[in-house]
Amino acid sequence: MISMLIFDAMTGTNVFSVKTEHAEINSEYLDRVVKIDFYLPAGIQDYSNCSLLIINDGQDLVKMDFDMILGELQNEIRTIICAGIHCSADRRMEYGTLGQNDFRGRGAKAKQYADFIFSEFLPFAEKRYHVKNFKEKSYAGFSLGALSALDIVWNYPGEFKYVAAFSGSFWWRSIDQTKKEYDDDKHRIMHQSIRNGKFQPGVKFFFQCGNMDETNDRNKNGIIDSVDDTLDIIKELKAKGYTDESIFYMELPDGKHDVFTWGRAFPYFLKWALKMGR
Repeated sequence: MISMLIFDAMTGTNVFSVKTEHAEINSEYLDRVVKIDFYLPAGIQDYSNCSLLIINDGQDLVKMDFDMILGELQNEIRTIICAGIHCSADRRMEYGTLGQNDFRGRGAKAKQYADFIFSEFLPFAEKRYHVKNFKEKSYAGFSLGALSALDIVWNYPGEFKYVAAFSGSFWWRSIDQTKKEYDDDKHRIMHQSIRNGKFQPGVKFFFQCGNMDETNDRNKNGIIDSVDDTLDIIKELKAKGYTDESIFYMELPDGKHDVFTWGRAFPYFLKWALKMGR
């Protein structure tokens, strides 16, 4: 069975300090100033042996008290720098899938966003923290930011070890679902990208859905679309050759499409991916 968890309340008592730094990059690729919040392990001066977690929609991390999440897990997870990259008003253009926009033309700047990550953000982070190469790199995102995270990881083999998609927008499609010719198997873009791609050894995938993410059920099977779409992503990954050990699926019965839910789920990703001693 795929690793699967139905939510049970966390208990954590020891809270350790986490250092937060704010930075900005004047991006040529995105033609805007990109704000970034760095969350750093406390008491460390040398970051050269750290891993890096990039998080889309980084502005939401403050709302979920991300520093407290990291602090509570500081003795349980490996040393890591987390970088929350703030989105812009152009979010629906910058987040999406490389190589194909959705049926409304959204995601048109997805390639520029990926270029920003690799050509501007990573060199900036490496220089700022004096890291020649991060020990491991992982990527996470929420909703449309989750789609972007998975798409970038999938399209840049060998760059990332883990990807976490919280309430991923895997409905992203090439034609409107109201069209007679619409077919889930043909027109969901991320599913097609995985199906047509190649197996990438070493990558591991964390998916979280909430049963209250939405109410839509386009195929009338009694399962909301966000759960269906995520489970179908997992099917595509398994068909590509990924094993149950490489995939963690977390379903929250009372989970909603909101920051509070993603904040509840995030510690489980961190403990699964970054458990001390692994």
